[in-house]
Amino acid sequence: QVQLAESGGGLVQAGGSLRLSCAASGSFFSPNVMGWYRQAPGKTRELVATITSGGNSNYADTVKGRFTISRDNAKNTVFLQMNSLKPEDTAVYYCNAKKAYGPSITMYDAWGQGTQVTVSS
Repeated sequence: QVQLAESGGGLVQAGGSLRLSCAASGSFFSPNVMGWYRQAPGKTRELVATITSGGNSNYADTVKGRFTISRDNAKNTVFLQMNSLKPEDTAVYYCNAKKAYGPSITMYDAWGQGTQVTVSS
């Protein structure tokens, strides 16, 4: 029922910035957690940042101080502002939206198709 569409990826030089967007659409209850994950070539998918409907955010240590996650609850959209990008940030970035009432009660856990972010030296 939930569809996610990412945008904003691209090629940028080290030290540059990008802003990713992800809009949720369909018939669904508003997600209480939205976030971004990434997967670099040859590596597993890892968490980048998450944000709750109440505005509480969490970041991976590798991006703290450089990335900022935000959301527009009215539009069910989540953003990721990425500053001071490094070559090691190169990956496919995936949007995630989750509706849950606890660790064992999940109504949905949706994923986007991903958007490529490439940071050159």
